[in-house]
Amino acid sequence: MRDVAIIGVSQTKFGEMWDISFRDLITEAGMKAVADADIEGGDLEAMYVGNMTAGLFIQQEHIASLIADHSGLTPIPCTRVEAACASGGLALRSGIMAVASGYHDVVISAGVEKMTDVVDPTPAIATASDQEWEAQQGVTFPSLYAMMARRHMHQYGTTREQLAMFSVNNHKNGALNPLAQYPFEIGVDQVLNSTMVADPLRLLDCSPVTDGAAAVILCPAEDARKYTDTPVYVKASAQASGTIALHDRRDITTIDSTVHASRTAYDMAGLGPKDIQAVEVHDCFSINGILAIEDLGFVEKGQGGQAVEDGFIQRDGDLPVNPSGGLKARGHPLGATGIAQAAEMVWQLRGDAGKRQVDGIEVGMTHNIGGTGGTAAVHIFGR
Repeated sequence: MRDVAIIGVSQTKFGEMWDISFRDLITEAGMKAVADADIEGGDLEAMYVGNMTAGLFIQQEHIASLIADHSGLTPIPCTRVEAACASGGLALRSGIMAVASGYHDVVISAGVEKMTDVVDPTPAIATASDQEWEAQQGVTFPSLYAMMARRHMHQYGTTREQLAMFSVNNHKNGALNPLAQYPFEIGVDQVLNSTMVADPLRLLDCSPVTDGAAAVILCPAEDARKYTDTPVYVKASAQASGTIALHDRRDITTIDSTVHASRTAYDMAGLGPKDIQAVEVHDCFSINGILAIEDLGFVEKGQGGQAVEDGFIQRDGDLPVNPSGGLKARGHPLGATGIAQAAEMVWQLRGDAGKRQVDGIEVGMTHNIGGTGGTAAVHIFGR
């Protein structure tokens, strides 16, 4: 197996992009990543694109052909990768494995979602849960994560204010990200007084409906400096599966797929949680941000809320979490999120993150999950 490097990245503006189509979003992201890598489209040997549910959101399937066609890259093979909200993370992993195996040399891994055009997003997103036992019984993702939050609060004493503080930290970082959907700060009181969605989760605990795309260019590590003076190296790529239904879990305050994927990644990289200097976690809801820092091994189980309150996750804290603004402030276009996380980590490791730059970062991590944890993808990157 060969070592793999990232030589180019991009992200479109995230938000409600009523005037930009699905195909234009992914083409924009791809073109910008190709330009960032200083290559030509014809240099690509394969494309892997994460997308959760274009069939429901824009009534378009066969998007791999659509993307290759619209970007003018036929006959280069393009493969769609789907794993709910972890589709982007698995598209990245697919590209990494293609290069590591020697099957391809230069590939693009991308992600895209257009969520605002056709249908009510709530039932569309609910297709990532167990249809028979959850969605068809009226259970939505906010209510599933609300149950996880309530149990965590009951079992560990996590407070409503601590959940709010996670969102506040995201917006503090997102305010410095010009590509974020919500580039502004909020306060704890605003979170606590926002509209109730599923008790205890309020509107400002929840990631938004988002349009957007992102892309990364991968090549063998030994060739990376032919293209760029600032390659970022993939130290680990790991994936794990968990139960799709929440009621099948041994413990709904722990996402076992995150635990298993992260431990695999640490072993692969020869590193531990204390070696990670910044992390992008999958905070689709504020409670999942708290669960993530526990399940990734950064704090003890049950101590996530207190760690947030103590400033542990702030950009100048012990472990900067979501310098991009996370899913809450940067936005959450389902299939693109895992790729956008990787793009942010590359910018951080290059020192190109502008006002949100984490000082002295040499090793970073991304954490992308599907559903309530049925799939988890964890990647570690280094300079």
